[in-house]
Amino acid sequence: MAEDLLKEFEPFDIFDAEAARLDRFFSGLDDEAWQRPSRCEGWSVRDVLAHLAGEELYNHACLDGDVQELLARLAREGVDGFHDFNEWCVRQRRAVPVQEVLEEWRAENGETRRRMRDLGRDALIDTMAGPYPVGLQAFHYDSEYATHADDVGVPVARDEADGRTLWRVAVGRFALSEQGTDVQVEQTGEQIWAHAGGVETTLSYPEFVAATVGRLPAGHDLDRRLVAKLRCLA
Repeated sequence: MAEDLLKEFEPFDIFDAEAARLDRFFSGLDDEAWQRPSRCEGWSVRDVLAHLAGEELYNHACLDGDVQELLARLAREGVDGFHDFNEWCVRQRRAVPVQEVLEEWRAENGETRRRMRDLGRDALIDTMAGPYPVGLQAFHYDSEYATHADDVGVPVARDEADGRTLWRVAVGRFALSEQGTDVQVEQTGEQIWAHAGGVETTLSYPEFVAATVGRLPAGHDLDRRLVAKLRCLA
């Protein structure tokens, strides 16, 4: 089963670690650093924080069983789909002092992490896709937090980097399997082999992670067909 790829990893501990890493980084920024461009097109570092703070509205709706009510509210405000929601969250906070946004994110995400851990890995919560296991949802959040940390340049200690890459490889492989994509992926001790539509390639672990979250560097030589098929995470 696809979930077997994740058995050795603890999603709630990872979520706590990634949130703490972001919090330490954000807490040390000055005004100039907040305005630096991130790896997310059109967003500054400050905008990434605003996005993280805003999406807690969805995270709490999942925990409260109110996802459809939230979607109806957003529709009344002209927000259609996750892209619009993300941009709306950022716009809503551009005039708010950044320290207030940081405190909002810190409090709301802290509640999300506590409630998810209390529910446990096998409990179900409401999502846009219907009822979904809390542990698997946490892994999706883990990936998003790690990706956005990389987007804004959060440093990762050398003794944490390899373990962080390994769980991200596992989450990427799980997401590909969960979505039923027709790409074949095999993991060796050092590389990932991927094949789809008569095209195959070998990627390092970091390259595979970057491919799954749509963050391969411009000019990377991976065949465009595999680029599309390997993208499976936000």
